[in-house]
Amino acid sequence: MIKVIASDMDGTLLGNDHRIAPQTLEAIYRAQDAGIRFMIATGRNFRGAMTALEELDLTCDYLVGSGAETRDPQRQVISQVDMDRTLCEDIYRALQKYPISVIFCTDEHDYQIGTPEEIEKSMMVHLKLFFLNMSEQEIKNSAMYQDMKKKTRIVSSFQELAEANVPIYKIFLFAEDTELLGEIEKDLSDNKNIAVASSFATNLEITDIRAQKGPVLKEYIESLGYTMDEVMVFGDSMNDYSMLAMNFGATVAMENADEKIKAVSKYVTKSNEDFGVAYAIDELLKRQTEQNR
Repeated sequence: MIKVIASDMDGTLLGNDHRIAPQTLEAIYRAQDAGIRFMIATGRNFRGAMTALEELDLTCDYLVGSGAETRDPQRQVISQVDMDRTLCEDIYRALQKYPISVIFCTDEHDYQIGTPEEIEKSMMVHLKLFFLNMSEQEIKNSAMYQDMKKKTRIVSSFQELAEANVPIYKIFLFAEDTELLGEIEKDLSDNKNIAVASSFATNLEITDIRAQKGPVLKEYIESLGYTMDEVMVFGDSMNDYSMLAMNFGATVAMENADEKIKAVSKYVTKSNEDFGVAYAIDELLKRQTEQNR
């Protein structure tokens, strides 16, 4: 019997417009009405998750920063797994040989090292990769661009970042050059203190090895009294691999998922554009209703 549903956001719960469709939200409500606990499990930090969820009447738990932070339905922080400062600096120094922007993600803000002009250019490149079909002016007029500007803190050096004394949950990289990202991932693969994954083909997400969705979800649900076989998880990209490769009761890949994600999942649902999460939830509810008769 499934008692918990945990879902990734981008490419899974959200459509390509980065919003939850009404059909999907209604399916979540039906699951909650049936007594199922709903959780978000995303690579976004809490503030980033709220850009898509804030206006919705949705009560849930949050695993954000790929598992670096867990919040309860009252949005109170339950656990944090931030990166060691020395480890962050070592990674930053290793990345300096590559032509790539580096974002240090914290619980509240994102920090970038450089001049205001360099960071402005970096933000536009980032959002062009996110909003593939939008013009530069449309991006500048978007709420996400305005939010990114508000949450970004510009520092001149890593030393200045260290002096800010903020918990760094994740190092985020993005580039149109996927071969470059592959080279970086290979370069970092020997470091056993970190986990390197991605939400899209055009990014890399580096966290403490303990901050991965699957293990953090397992620890959290067990602290609430649930067992692994009572959990259904949804995902589409490699930062969902740790969830979908674990033996939760139902591991569900989206039709649009990475082939490696499909290969380790027990089920494949429709794509995010075809409301695959809603479809799978309704199928689950039908099955569990029949079992209870």
